[in-house]
Amino acid sequence: MAADASLGLDQIPVTDLKRVGPKLAERLHKLGIDTVADLLFHLPARYQDRSRLRALADLRDGDEALVEGVVTDAQIAHGRRRSLKVWLRDGQADPAAAGGGGVLLRFFHFSRAQAEGMRPGAHLRCFGQVRQGPQTLEMVHPEVQYQARDASGPRTGNGTAVDAPLTPVYPSTEGLQQISWRSLTDQALALLTAHPEALSDLVPAAIVQPLGLPMLHQAIQTVHRPPADTPVSELVERSHPACLRLAFDEMLAHQLALRRLRRERRHLAAAAFAGDGALRGRLLARLPFRLTDAQQRVVDEIDRDLAGHRPMMRLLQGDVGSGKTVVGALAALQAVECGRQVALMAPTELLADQHRKSLGGWLEPLGIDVAWLSGRHKGAERSAMLGRLASGEAAVVVGTHALFQADVRFAALGLVIIDEQHRFGVHQRMALREKGAGDGHVPHQLIMTATPIPRSLAMAVYADLDLSVIDELPPGRTPITTVVVPDSRRDEVIERVRRACAAGRQAYWVCTLVEESEALQAQAAEDAAADLRERLGDLRIGLVHGRVKAAEREPVMAAFADGHLDLLVATTVIEVGVDVPNASLMIIENPERLGLAQLHQLRGRVGRGQVESYCLLLYHAPLTAAARERLDILRRETSGFAIADADLKMRGAGEVLGTRQAGMAAFRLADPLRDKDLVRAAQRGADAMLDDHAAGGERITALIHRWLGHREDYGHV
Repeated sequence: MAADASLGLDQIPVTDLKRVGPKLAERLHKLGIDTVADLLFHLPARYQDRSRLRALADLRDGDEALVEGVVTDAQIAHGRRRSLKVWLRDGQADPAAAGGGGVLLRFFHFSRAQAEGMRPGAHLRCFGQVRQGPQTLEMVHPEVQYQARDASGPRTGNGTAVDAPLTPVYPSTEGLQQISWRSLTDQALALLTAHPEALSDLVPAAIVQPLGLPMLHQAIQTVHRPPADTPVSELVERSHPACLRLAFDEMLAHQLALRRLRRERRHLAAAAFAGDGALRGRLLARLPFRLTDAQQRVVDEIDRDLAGHRPMMRLLQGDVGSGKTVVGALAALQAVECGRQVALMAPTELLADQHRKSLGGWLEPLGIDVAWLSGRHKGAERSAMLGRLASGEAAVVVGTHALFQADVRFAALGLVIIDEQHRFGVHQRMALREKGAGDGHVPHQLIMTATPIPRSLAMAVYADLDLSVIDELPPGRTPITTVVVPDSRRDEVIERVRRACAAGRQAYWVCTLVEESEALQAQAAEDAAADLRERLGDLRIGLVHGRVKAAEREPVMAAFADGHLDLLVATTVIEVGVDVPNASLMIIENPERLGLAQLHQLRGRVGRGQVESYCLLLYHAPLTAAARERLDILRRETSGFAIADADLKMRGAGEVLGTRQAGMAAFRLADPLRDKDLVRAAQRGADAMLDDHAAGGERITALIHRWLGHREDYGHV
């Protein structure tokens, strides 16, 4: 069915494009792409430079290259995975010919026609990533053109030209190849070129014109299909005017969403907690430590918020082990002193149980029971707990997602504390807030995270929240020694695990993979666990990964926490919230595949007791320059804030605040750290649009939806 260009591009469904059937439409929908306009705003993540051919002899591991050659041999291999192996050489077709390099092309998914087209003697032009295989350099699933022998021009074998100077690479999902993305965007761009007015520019001219940036449709065209003379560096660094125009629109949408939320909260009221401080004083007197200066500063900020009639919306950042939980406990006591209930929500049963134990140890000696509600509570036990919450008998409750289920009711919920807030969906957090709404009041909210973000960036991406930072660790914490080790020394590392566990300590072994696939991650962890069980038969070894159901995973992690397991083999599911003071050794396989912030979170699972702790980064050589720099930073730095700064400088805010952290503002093109001038202009523009009632809310809502989709609700926490 042909697309109707008389409609706005935001009204034309992607199913009107050629070769978009129900299955492809469903895959696009999962990425938030339902219309042609959605497709145009699905922007390239990077570009491939295909402007020059590389000699096969010059290829190196890690290169991304365009090459040509002659097939000298091709065969289908039947190993663990069936594959088509094609040998490509420079120059002569004779594989024994002197001179010229070679590369192996490997295909795990191929048709009979593809196999027949790559017979010996065929001339191919290929583009792909070079990697070191078991015997020679390889390209796995390169894009292929079949070249005519007379060199009169390439015949395209897969429906797309691969010799454009700058080729966009789009964020994708399983089952959607780059060839498909380029075909789809070609169709969308053709509609835009023919009818530029069909893509509405939602930013008032008075806001965007002073910035000297191009028109929206021109920016879209340039970013998707850069002209041949476009400076590559400007696209890579996102400094090209077309990139800046789209970055500004995106930043403006974020600022509009955040500022609109803040304005909406001006009309909300909350109960003021102005107790006498007796309970807080008794807790402070019982603590075996003194609050750090940073903790006391944050306690004072929260105290002032809770004493007011406007609902507190405060984000509390603190590095791993900085003491956020005791700050939350003091806030809870301020609410309890005034007859209000407190709910603390954590993303996993293990983390929630740890909070319950910590709060119980502090509050129960003061006569305050800490209730506990999770998905495992059933029948009479659950009914009894719900009754205690509804009557107000339970003043403090700790739980998981179970807290916001429909049958959970509170007598007087006055404070909601959310730990690791980015692990929760927006509607889940809003549902918990609504349980405290009544008598014209909503509960105060304290949102805690161990993911450090520099203050300047946090103020840009959390414009609707007040920010508190615990930037000081308690005295006496044993620093973690980080060692970078090649995986060629794997046997030594395994022996080190044996010695640590024999000495009564516990250890983690974390497996990672490049692919964003839970199935592959699980397989890697299962293979590692099988190998370690065989080689460390005297140790008690547990295994957890994302493919294991939570009901089965939690008991394994609890057994490790209780000391019934010596070694826990896991994927990055243990990144947050596991507190085992006896664990003193962390092994991370292939750390070069993770970002700095995630590596720091994983490392923070050890060093929680008094014994000296170690983190071994077991990398696979050779390392890229960027990977080497990341691992070196982690080896040198122990502060999460210093690491966050380094991570931002290396990767930019768009990636650091990426989609992994679903509760945060995820940027596609804008970078609040890099684009500081755009941030300020977007803040001014957002205020102007919100103040201009003549502009109407529809344009604002449409702009927010264009860039954030349904994620504009992320501020409603």
